[in-house]
Amino acid sequence: MRVSVGMSDVVLRVGPGHTLREAAVKMTDLGVGAAIVEDEEWPVPRIVTERDILTALGTGLDPDAEKVRDHMSESVITASPEWSMERAAMEMSRRKIRHLVIYRDGELVGVLSMRDIMHAWTSDGATSGGPP
Repeated sequence: MRVSVGMSDVVLRVGPGHTLREAAVKMTDLGVGAAIVEDEEWPVPRIVTERDILTALGTGLDPDAEKVRDHMSESVITASPEWSMERAAMEMSRRKIRHLVIYRDGELVGVLSMRDIMHAWTSDGATSGGPP
């Protein structure tokens, strides 16, 4: 099964100046666990995840005062929609991440999360893996 089958083509974009609460609300509204952080001054996007937000809140920081720029990852790990789900899962496991940003011909086309992989592998008719 290819990444293109399981990835979400819903890509949430936020700016570095958004607050953590604003990012969390947008992520909740779209049902996604990460947002791509873009700024015209950066050559490549960054990512902020639900874990980044939870870590900030768990340490007592104010979600209305804290900015995404201070809690995002400085780089994203990318993949191709042509990768196998197994390759994507292995890359995520190796790097200890939960999201891959999917590019096709230099264009951002989706995000693949561990949740997406689990859904694809456990859906009726899934072909990855062995017997249940």
